[in-house]
Amino acid sequence: MRQVVLDTETTGLDPDQGHRIIEIGCVELINRRLTNRHFHVYINPEREIDPGAIEVHGITNEFLADKPNFAGVVDEFIAFVRGAELIIHNAAFDLGFLNAELVRLGRELRMGDLMAGGEALDTLAMARSKRPGKRNSLDALCRDYKIDASERSLHGALLDAELLTLVYLSMTREQSSLLGGDFSDDRSQGREQWHPIERTQVGPVIRASEDEIANHASFLDVMREQGTPLWDRLDS
Repeated sequence: MRQVVLDTETTGLDPDQGHRIIEIGCVELINRRLTNRHFHVYINPEREIDPGAIEVHGITNEFLADKPNFAGVVDEFIAFVRGAELIIHNAAFDLGFLNAELVRLGRELRMGDLMAGGEALDTLAMARSKRPGKRNSLDALCRDYKIDASERSLHGALLDAELLTLVYLSMTREQSSLLGGDFSDDRSQGREQWHPIERTQVGPVIRASEDEIANHASFLDVMREQGTPLWDRLDS
């Protein structure tokens, strides 16, 4: 199953008042596992950003001046999300803005035409159902599910999509057993793979040296002298 966790940042709160999308961040999951594929763009909204919105996300008009407009990124965005189940926190907000952008371009398709099942999975509605009476903002969910959100001093579409991915995996861990798979560790799996995605390029993979491999083998031998490790018993 392919899922895409999505978040946006905008110039204001209401697309009916002409507010626009300025950032889109998406993270891909396949069978509840991070694939390390993501989609991230900043967008020139061709209008001023409300001062109150800048206080939330820190994205300025000057920063977006040389960025592509929505028409310049829409085809790549559609290709990335098409056919996936979309996971969004407060889905009506983001989908309302995305559909408004598609209408502005004269596109006949809407977000419902792109999504598997035609509807997004709204993690805000899910959290309210699971946690009645509690705060269910992304910050509150990260705190309660013990997900490190210390880098989130400001909102950001890609960072928020990454954090929401871990929140979603945490909230739905019990679904793994219903699917017949062993995903009991999928939150920690996501936590190990997740990091704020470098906006330029990923660094080189550093592999263990021959000396490090030999030292590791010696360490395992010491462990085996003290008793048979669990993985040896499983292998046998």
